[in-house]
Amino acid sequence: MSIATHFDALAVYRASAIRLVPTEGEPEDLLRDGGGLQASFDRLGQRVLLEVLRDPRIAEATLADGELSVTALREGAGGRLRVSWGDRVVVDDVVEIPTQVPEGPGPWFRPEPDSEVDAGQLWSQDCPVVAVEGLGGDVRWFTRGQHGRGPGQLRLRGTIPAIAPEDLGSASFQRDHGVRWAYVAGAMAGGIASAQLVVAMARAGLLGFFGAGGLPLQQIEAALEQVRAGAGDGAWGFNLLHNPTEPDVEERTVDLYLEHGVRRVSASAFMGLTPAIVRYRLSGIEAGPDGRPVCTHHVFAKVSRPEVAERFLRPAPAEMIAALLEAGAITEAQARLAPKVPMAGDLTAEADSGGHTDRRALVVLLPSMIALRDRIARQEGYAALGLTPRIGAAGGIGTPAAASAAFAMGADYVLTGSVNQATLEAGTSDLAKAMLAEAGWWEVASGPAPDMFELGAKVQVLSRGSMYAQRSQRLYDLYRAHRSMEEISDKERSRIEKQMFRRPLQEVWEGTRAYWLERDPRQVERAEADPHHRMALTFRWYLGMTSRWARLGEEDRKRDFQMWCGPAMGAFNEWAAGTDLHPVARRTVAGVAEALMQGAARLSRRQVARALGLPTPPISDR
Repeated sequence: MSIATHFDALAVYRASAIRLVPTEGEPEDLLRDGGGLQASFDRLGQRVLLEVLRDPRIAEATLADGELSVTALREGAGGRLRVSWGDRVVVDDVVEIPTQVPEGPGPWFRPEPDSEVDAGQLWSQDCPVVAVEGLGGDVRWFTRGQHGRGPGQLRLRGTIPAIAPEDLGSASFQRDHGVRWAYVAGAMAGGIASAQLVVAMARAGLLGFFGAGGLPLQQIEAALEQVRAGAGDGAWGFNLLHNPTEPDVEERTVDLYLEHGVRRVSASAFMGLTPAIVRYRLSGIEAGPDGRPVCTHHVFAKVSRPEVAERFLRPAPAEMIAALLEAGAITEAQARLAPKVPMAGDLTAEADSGGHTDRRALVVLLPSMIALRDRIARQEGYAALGLTPRIGAAGGIGTPAAASAAFAMGADYVLTGSVNQATLEAGTSDLAKAMLAEAGWWEVASGPAPDMFELGAKVQVLSRGSMYAQRSQRLYDLYRAHRSMEEISDKERSRIEKQMFRRPLQEVWEGTRAYWLERDPRQVERAEADPHHRMALTFRWYLGMTSRWARLGEEDRKRDFQMWCGPAMGAFNEWAAGTDLHPVARRTVAGVAEALMQGAARLSRRQVARALGLPTPPISDR
C-alpha cells in the first residue's frame, strides 16, 4: 500500500501543501487550494498528524499554508512536533507516537477527523453517529467516515442510527390509518375528548377518538358532523363505550356510526363481545382483488384482561355471525369472510389509566398481550391474510421515557388519555384543567363507576382537591348494606343529603324518575318494583352529576368533581415543569404529542447506545 494513502487523512487540515518523507525513497507531495491550516489545527490538534507516524515507512510529515508549517518527525521510538512561522520556530516539542492499532478481526472504521462530535450528539435525531474505540481505549464519536481497514482505522464499537418519531412503533399502523406517527389520543368520555381535539389531531396528521361515552345520541351526531367537516382527509374515530345496563344504547350508537361512515371505533369497558360491536366490525368486511378479506371498519379494543383480549383477537363467534346474517345485518359474503378476520385490528393493553381501569402494571400487561396475540395469530393463520392484530400500550404514558419504554417492549403504538385533559382542546372546564395541571402522579384514587355502579366497577380519578373517591364509595357501601333508601338511618341520610346531594333524596328520585321515563321507562318500572334498584338509580344521579360539574366548572361543587385521571397526568406535569408546556394555555393536544414522541425518539437513540455497551450522556428528553 502506497504511503500516498495518508494524504486522505491529512487532507482534513486543509493545508495548501502536504509532504510525506519516507524512511526510504523520495518524498511525495500533494498541492491543493488550502487556506485553512491554522483554523483546522487549532480545532483538530496534533493527533491526526501524529497518527501518520504509526506507519513505520514514514519518517516525516509536513503541512504548510503560507508562512505556517507544521512538521511531525520520527526520532527513535518517539517523535517531535515542530511548528514554524516563516523562519521562526514557535513550537519544538517531544511527542509520543500513538501506538499501532492492534490487529484483529475488527470491525474497523476510518472516521473523518473533522466529523468528530461529543456524546451529546446522541440527542440530535437527524444524524447517525458512529462510536469507535480510541487508541487509549476511550470511546470517540463521529458522524462521517468509511468502514473497513485503511489509514486512521479504529475499532468500530457501534452505529447509532438516526431515529425520528415516525421510526417508532408499527409502520403498518401508520400506513393503514394514514397517520404520521404510531400515536393515538384516546377517547375520554363525556366529550372530554372533544370534536375540537379530534380535529386538531387529524390536522396534525395524527389519530384521535371522540369521547362519546355517556353522551346522548344527538350530541354524538352533532360531533360527527363537526369532525367530518373539520378533519378533512385526516384520520379520526369515535368511542363505543360498553353499556351493560342499556344494550340498546350500544345498538343505536352503532346505527349512527354506520350511517355517518365512521371507519374507526374505540371499544372500551367491554367485558366480552356484544352484538353491536360485532355488527360494526363485520359489516365493514369485503373481499379484496386477491380474495383475501379487507376490513374497512377498524376496531380499537381497549382491554386489561386476557380473557377479554382473546375474544377481540379471535374471529367473531359462529353463533353471532349466524344471528347477524339471519337478521340481515351482514351479507352472505361478509358471513363467509368473518371467520378469517380478528374482531380487532388494533388492541390496546390498558394498564394503570384514568377512568375504567384494572390498574395493571404495563411491564407485565403489554408483554403478556403481545405473547397472546402471537399465539392466536399462529393458530388462526392471520399472517397469510395480512391481518395480524397490532398491540398498543396505554396507561401511564405521560412522559417521553414512558413512551420510549412502551415502544422498547414491543408496542405497535401508544395511546394517551389523562395528559390530554389539560389541553386547550379538551372538552372540560378551565377549573378542571387547572386542577389537573397541578396534580402529582401519586394524587389519584379509585371510586365507583357511575355507569357500572351496581357491579362495583371502579374508575380512577384525581384525588387532589376532590373528595369524589371517598364520597362515592360511601354511597356504594350504603347500597351494599341496605335494600332501600328507607333503611338508611336518619343520621346517615341527613349527612349525605347535606354534603353530597344538597337536597332531599326523595326530590332527587323524582327528578331521576322523570329522566328515565323519557330515556328508558323500563328502568322506572323496575325501580318501582324493586327499592334496591331505585336506590341505585338515585345514587347514580350524584355519580353522574359529579363529572358534569367538573366539565362545566361549577366552583361550589369543586370538592365533588369526578375527573378521570391516571398517574400519567402528574408524571407529565413533573416532566413539563419549566418548559413551554407547563402553562395550560400553551398545552395543545398536538403539542403534547410532539413533545412525547420527539423525546421518545431521542431516548430511543440513547437506548441503542446503552444496548451496545457505550457510555451515554445524562438523559435529555426535552
